Amino acid sequence: MSNSTVAKRYAQALFELAQQKNILAEVGSDLSELTKVVKESPDFLTLLSAPKFSIERKKQLVATIFAGATPEFLHTIQLLVEKKRVNEVTLIADAYAELAAQAQGSADATVFSTRALSAEESAKISATFAKLVGKQSLNITNEIDPSLLGGIRVQIGNHIYDSSVVNKLERLKRELIG
Repeated sequence: MSNSTVAKRYAQALFELAQQKNILAEVGSDLSELTKVVKESPDFLTLLSAPKFSIERKKQLVATIFAGATPEFLHTIQLLVEKKRVNEVTLIADAYAELAAQAQGSADATVFSTRALSAEESAKISATFAKLVGKQSLNITNEIDPSLLGGIRVQIGNHIYDSSVVNKLERLKRELIG
């Protein structure tokens, strides 16, 4: 079983539990916090994976560090420690965020442009492309790509909408040359 399959299963279980208890946002926030901890201090996962400490000691450590977290989140992390799958936490957090976004009618999108987009431009792009993919809204991440020359390229999941000048010139070139 691949890591992403395991992560998706844990994320699905946590998502369904959070949805039943109506705490999707709280669990999502806890997972975001955990992801920050892992990124800022990679030794945290090493500590939780170390055979030197007992599983009970690791669970206590997790309970102490995330004392303000939801019980569902805490139980899931402790279960990951127990099952020796703690290295999956960032994949689980990503999968959970995707499930939560789908449930709330939104999706993540990356917009490549030659300059930073204003809030108004981001909102217009979100509204326009959300309708195209059947979502209520898009969470936009703007990435600067000077090679586009102008226009934008929008990536939503596996779909790419390219209205950059470079792409238009390439199409024109194909039409003229044959």
